[in-house]
Amino acid sequence: MRTLSIDIETFSSVDIKKAGLFKYVQSPDFEILLFAYSVDGGPTQIIDLVKGEQIPIEVLQALADFNVTKHAYNAAFEWYCLSKYFEWDPASWLNAWRCTMFHGLYCGYTAGLGPTAVALGLPNDKRKMSMGTALIKQFCTPTKPTKKNGGRTRTLPHHEPEKWVLFKDYCVQDVEVEKEIERRLSAFPVPEQEQKLWELDQLINARGVKVDQQLIDGALYVDQVSTASLTEEAVKITGLPNPNSAPQLTKWLSSKGVEVENLQKETVSSLVETTEGDVKRALEIRQELSKTSVKKYQAMLIAGCSDGRVRGLLQFYGANRTGRWAGRLVQVQNLPRNYLDTLGHARELVREKKVDALKLIYGNVPDTLSQLIRTAFIPSEGNLLYVSDFSAIEARVIAWLAGEQWRLDVFNTHGKIYEASASQMFGVPIELIKKGNPEYDLRQKGKVAELALGYQGGSGALISMGALNMGLTEEELPDIVRRWRTSNKRIQDLWYSLENAALSVMRDGHPAGVRGLIFARESDIQNGLDFLTVTLPSGRKLFYVKPHLADNSFGKEAIHYYGLNQTTKKWEKVSTYGGKLVENVVQAIARDCLAETLRRLQAVGILPVMHIHDEVVLDEPKETKLEFITDIMGQPISWAPGLPLKGDGFVTSYYMKD
Repeated sequence: MRTLSIDIETFSSVDIKKAGLFKYVQSPDFEILLFAYSVDGGPTQIIDLVKGEQIPIEVLQALADFNVTKHAYNAAFEWYCLSKYFEWDPASWLNAWRCTMFHGLYCGYTAGLGPTAVALGLPNDKRKMSMGTALIKQFCTPTKPTKKNGGRTRTLPHHEPEKWVLFKDYCVQDVEVEKEIERRLSAFPVPEQEQKLWELDQLINARGVKVDQQLIDGALYVDQVSTASLTEEAVKITGLPNPNSAPQLTKWLSSKGVEVENLQKETVSSLVETTEGDVKRALEIRQELSKTSVKKYQAMLIAGCSDGRVRGLLQFYGANRTGRWAGRLVQVQNLPRNYLDTLGHARELVREKKVDALKLIYGNVPDTLSQLIRTAFIPSEGNLLYVSDFSAIEARVIAWLAGEQWRLDVFNTHGKIYEASASQMFGVPIELIKKGNPEYDLRQKGKVAELALGYQGGSGALISMGALNMGLTEEELPDIVRRWRTSNKRIQDLWYSLENAALSVMRDGHPAGVRGLIFARESDIQNGLDFLTVTLPSGRKLFYVKPHLADNSFGKEAIHYYGLNQTTKKWEKVSTYGGKLVENVVQAIARDCLAETLRRLQAVGILPVMHIHDEVVLDEPKETKLEFITDIMGQPISWAPGLPLKGDGFVTSYYMKD
């Protein structure tokens, strides 16, 4: 026996979508209902554990044998559930697992079993998929008691025997689909280094991070009191039964001579600046009430395990194609920033539920709660949090990849890229671009240009990045674009070089190399697979599914492929261009730099509790030296000679943005 393909069906009263895998499995009523398996690709068998059937001894032996590879779709689920079922140490057999979902994501497909099967051309029975969802809800989650069902809180096989048979068929079918997906993708294997990184990711997620329960409880209480007070004030001002209702408030504003098309965030912010009196206050209250601060506190509360830790916050390969991590449950990848100088004092007031003091000192209570979200993540008893990140990682990578020497010189010396960019763009000595000098205003132009223009963006990209909110006018944006591009000729060349290389590969089929990247066409005709691939300096590949040439919306010949449309969230044909290819490659290389750091930390016995974009968060003893961590992050990478990396960091008793 060499391989086992596995799918299980389980029960738990915990909502896995809200609380995550780890709390779901740790529930006292967690149970494995069905165990379906296939040995070495053979016919799938199913064991009905609920009815007392036993897993065959040879299968149990294979599960315990590290030399037998276990395949599953979203294997983290089967791995952790079976660890709990057999009371095995999850880490002890992790390296025997292979995740077919991750394999699909690596090859450019989406995460869902059904959508991936469809994208690969497997037969799709939507009715069957819908039925499976209904059966999972019926047998795997608590049942709402009614007179009709006898008041039961759970549906067991004898309650719905015919549906139970269908459920077993569904479980078998999942194994069959998973096997076929793995078979079709086998010609494009996951690199061993990425497999090891997947395993490390599971360990990081299983460890989790401690949260401050007192702060969470205080924040939810403060929000409840503050919301009630603000709503009461809004009712008195407007006379509306529900002043938080957009239609009601829009009508009230109209009666006050203020006509608005919508009450979106930007609209309300603009109106607050131009109105006065009751209208201004009503809009200010809407601003405060619109803060979504407590949703993340609630997510922490729901996902928190009995030991006070939240687990499963990261999704490996969550960002399609580039391989960057995505956030789950609390969504740590998009936490609000904090600006308060007295963050610690605000924390204590919330922990002690002192609403009046918060309002007196900080004014906007919802905004204060929002800024404190990060601080709910805390170290273990006796430890501190060590937070370290790469300084300006994407700007460094694009400079290195393009060979833009003046930028590399900046990163190898003072690192002030915003000031240096403004200096290049406007011909002003960099030493004049400092606070107190009139030329310092140019830094804003350099900053927004750096944030918006590296991937072939224009005036629209500057606006999206907040240029108009920085005091810039729309009329001066084209000049900023022109000046930035003139100052970064090699980056401009990179856009067109990557686009031309991709077009060349599509036209003649021959591989093309650009700046250490290799573009190629890779196919498996027998299984109907066709990819445009980009081999990165690390050896990892980016995959573009079913590539072809067609005119884009501008009537220009362009690369098209099939992928997840970020706007529609559907699997469909999308086009790309030089700047977008550069963005994919730069973000992928930046991700590989972080991956290298995670491996190096693991090698010295350090397991992060979480990481966010280009930042790692460590929960370590107070004796740990910060320089030890930042030095690891700044070490040269063998596959990126000359890439000027720098690790910055700080030590804190609660997570924050320094």
